[in-house]
Amino acid sequence: MTVKLVVIIFIVTYLFLMTEKWNRILAAFGGGISMLVIGAYSIDQALFQYIDWKTITLLFAMMLIVTMTSKTGFFEYSAIKLAQMVKGNGVAILLIFTFLAAVGSAFLANVTIAMLLVPILFTLIRILELPPIPYLISMILACNIGGTATLIGDPPNMMIGQAVEHFTFNAFIVNLMPVAALVLGISMLLLTLLYYRQLTVSEEKVEELSKLNPKDYLKKENGLVVSLSVLLLVLIGFSLQSYLHLDVTTVAIAGAVLLMALLEKRYSPDEILREVEWGTLFFFMGLFLLVGGLEEVGIIDEMAREILMLTEGDMKSTAFVILWGTGILSAVVDNIPFVAAMIPVITEFQEFGMVNMDPLWWSLALGACLGGNGTLLGSSSNLVIVGLALKERVEIKFTSYLAVGIPITLISLSVSTLYVYFKFLKPFL
Repeated sequence: MTVKLVVIIFIVTYLFLMTEKWNRILAAFGGGISMLVIGAYSIDQALFQYIDWKTITLLFAMMLIVTMTSKTGFFEYSAIKLAQMVKGNGVAILLIFTFLAAVGSAFLANVTIAMLLVPILFTLIRILELPPIPYLISMILACNIGGTATLIGDPPNMMIGQAVEHFTFNAFIVNLMPVAALVLGISMLLLTLLYYRQLTVSEEKVEELSKLNPKDYLKKENGLVVSLSVLLLVLIGFSLQSYLHLDVTTVAIAGAVLLMALLEKRYSPDEILREVEWGTLFFFMGLFLLVGGLEEVGIIDEMAREILMLTEGDMKSTAFVILWGTGILSAVVDNIPFVAAMIPVITEFQEFGMVNMDPLWWSLALGACLGGNGTLLGSSSNLVIVGLALKERVEIKFTSYLAVGIPITLISLSVSTLYVYFKFLKPFL
């Protein structure tokens, strides 16, 4: 009976998340708590076995750092400066913001970059009277592609990095940044061909942009130098974690506490903590609890066996099934809960005799991050951008996005298939 209830709770929760008929935070956390109520596991198991506190803490720390850094105006300054450098050219602005979103998502997490860049983008769109949809769609695609490149870029990567000990910050850069850069280049080319006719700017509007002074947006009194210095130190700490023998979560939380201490006279800790996206953190906790129910009743083990039976334990087939299966499903549902479900599945493979699991983990990361571009429901950053657009009374239609998102996703997964084969599988096989 418990197994049936677990499956029902899981399916119902996913339907709420997909249809957005209920607040996604309440849906996820409600589903997780329901697992406790029906006795799928004990409260001790929930708190100490199924909630991944390292991932939650890493997200929390990065939120603190970016919240304080964003108050300095550095991001606004950079965006306006770059727009002026290209003299308000609509296509160039599209490419610059796509590139900025991708690079920023790699090092500051794609949800954070979306929240920082979209308001700036709307400022420029209003000044230059440009159509917002091409820029918003490009931003969605870039956030997911850029987030693929590093451990902290996309929540699924954070979760995988916490699950596999030898997957360091540098390991993600070495193994995923090349394919992410290739996919980004292809996507930027396709977006340019698709939208260049819509992005013409009048000379009058270019003149208006040229009158803006980017330095007016910088707020040195808000701790500009201190914030950027600590952010840089944290990024350096991530890249040197194998030499420092420190976990990325330790580096991030140490950096967050240091920055709060240095800026205490300007921002009280209470003020900064109020601005943390607590809803996102509770959403994660709910998903961990939800997937914990599946794991506790043995459904995860059964999924692992079914995949192995389908691929007959062949490494190449298993990697490609994970890559495409994850990519397609991550397009339909938020990639975070799916990765949370797949991590214990892949872990189970080792118990069934498979060796060299790295190709499977990298396939999972690529499928989850790049598959998130398939639909507007594919990743958290997609939903953040949709929400920010609605605040500006701009609606990104689900079907209109599909016309761009699905082709880009299929191309991305095809490129990733070749990359996984030649980079990870061929040397091993």
